[in-house]
Amino acid sequence: MAVAETAGIAPVLGFALVGVLGVGSQWLAWRLRLPAIVLMLLAGLAVGPGLGVLDPSEDFGSLMQPMLAIAVAIILFEGGMTLNFESLSDAATGVRRLVLVGGPLGWAASSAALHWGVGISWETSAVFGGIMIVTGPTVIAPLLRQARLKRRPAALLQWEAIFNDPVGALAAVLAFEIVVVMQNAESASAAAVDMAVGIVGALVLGIAGGWGLSRAFRNALVPEYMKVPVLFVLLLMVFALSDALLHESGLLAVTIMGLWIANADLPSYAELRRFKEHATILLVSGIFILLAANMSRETLASLDWSAALFVVVVILLARPLPVLAALAFSNIPWRERLLVAFTGPRGVVLVAVAGLFGERLSALGVSDGDRVAPLAFALVAATVVLHGFTLTPLARLLGLTATETPGVMIVGGSRWSTALGMALRKLDLPVLIADPNHAHLRQAREAGLDTFWGDILSEAAEHKLDFVTYDKVIAATDNDAYNTLVATDLAPEFGREHVFQLKRMRHASARHALPATLGGQKIGADESYFEANARLADGWEIRVTKISAEFPLEQWREKNPEAIVIADLGPHGTLRLRGPEDKVKDTEGTRLVVVAPKRQERAEDRRDENGNDTMKSVAAKG
Repeated sequence: MAVAETAGIAPVLGFALVGVLGVGSQWLAWRLRLPAIVLMLLAGLAVGPGLGVLDPSEDFGSLMQPMLAIAVAIILFEGGMTLNFESLSDAATGVRRLVLVGGPLGWAASSAALHWGVGISWETSAVFGGIMIVTGPTVIAPLLRQARLKRRPAALLQWEAIFNDPVGALAAVLAFEIVVVMQNAESASAAAVDMAVGIVGALVLGIAGGWGLSRAFRNALVPEYMKVPVLFVLLLMVFALSDALLHESGLLAVTIMGLWIANADLPSYAELRRFKEHATILLVSGIFILLAANMSRETLASLDWSAALFVVVVILLARPLPVLAALAFSNIPWRERLLVAFTGPRGVVLVAVAGLFGERLSALGVSDGDRVAPLAFALVAATVVLHGFTLTPLARLLGLTATETPGVMIVGGSRWSTALGMALRKLDLPVLIADPNHAHLRQAREAGLDTFWGDILSEAAEHKLDFVTYDKVIAATDNDAYNTLVATDLAPEFGREHVFQLKRMRHASARHALPATLGGQKIGADESYFEANARLADGWEIRVTKISAEFPLEQWREKNPEAIVIADLGPHGTLRLRGPEDKVKDTEGTRLVVVAPKRQERAEDRRDENGNDTMKSVAAKG
């Protein structure tokens, strides 16, 4: 009730507003193909210091800090759950160097930038410099999703962000304890003991939580419907107990717990991680709205030229130099070193922890402790906007994007798969054909298509293939049950609207009908594996046709009445796989992938430079 009495807006309405703005910003960013973090930051500033509609500190009162702490803990735990050691592969050396060498060097460089660049005291610089090690998984994850980087640079940025989050917080704790000892003349040995106990306690609690949860789930001590609730309760307990031993050590504990679970090979791991990802999206959205809205106009007005100088020094010197020094003489190519060095967005942990220690420094009598929070917000805002707009172009310039335009993964090698793959390759799209049977891939290999021999659902596929290169999947093996399994399993990752499947042989039977939650979308003429391949054996082919002003869709249809559209590539490079009921837009420049009867070309017929049909390509037979 105390919160409601002091609030300018009802707490329930405030929560709803934060949710709508956060998720709405993410959706709008997806529609406009803009960095989601930037839109969330702008939305928070608009409703907070801009319009004064939401003031989180007043509206939520004492609930604000606990909410942020728990949200950050859950985000770091989910980040730890993504860190399977097998996914490190050739990035392991770089990650170790970034954490063990780059972390301390970054601490020193950031502290120096604060002291000599902004004129802040060494006490405040040391504490704030430790926090600045953090690059923030809350920001890195959306940026990686948008930039579609190759595997190793993406792994370097992701692992560094997640590991350095708790490391940065603990560095700030260490520096703060030293300041406390200097201010109060307390025993340095007592402070060191407290620090050691806190870190060891966090490690023990994190390992114990992960080990205990894994054992309980593997031995069926927790029913399936209670696994997620039990996971959340244990996560909160580990975080709270560790934080009680040493403030901010709870971040380390939950990261270790998530890391343990990620490498425990749990049967239910995929479902747990998927739910955590959904929760993290909601939390990241809410946190950024809250932190931006919590900035007062006075705080923003206090940012002067020295704050701008501080941001520039950090982006151009304090971040790149430690990273380049840490990765020197390693197996990481120079292009990847540059990308990592000039990609250091800060996120919610920096703002939350910096605000906390700024208040504590001021309480100790450190005169410039109150400058920490506004500088932290300035750094977060600047790096979020900068890297949100520059990461993709920079990665493209350095040749580190997985692909310019995402392609198609075809599961199942056959004559039909090879013909479709060759047609898609004419559109300059990445194509991969995967099959557990090596012999089924012979035609695809001979055609020069990329292939994967193995189960596409295996861990080997996850670790060896850059799934980010493809955004559509076609399940096209001769096994209907396996096609359904592939489509169902990959649908949450690729999106149900991007997963397709050849028709099942017995789909019309009520006894064999499947619910809508299983399987993929229809494609082409909605044929089975045997029908699709038999059509090609009977004299049909898969080819590419270009629609133009001289050769519109209607005219093409008149000349090719039997042709079936499988896909179309719009003039802006958007590929759409088509089902039997989907209509093709008559847009100039659109290229169609169709299955149609073969034909013989007359001598005067022409083909454009890409091998596409033109208006003069007239079927002589078929």
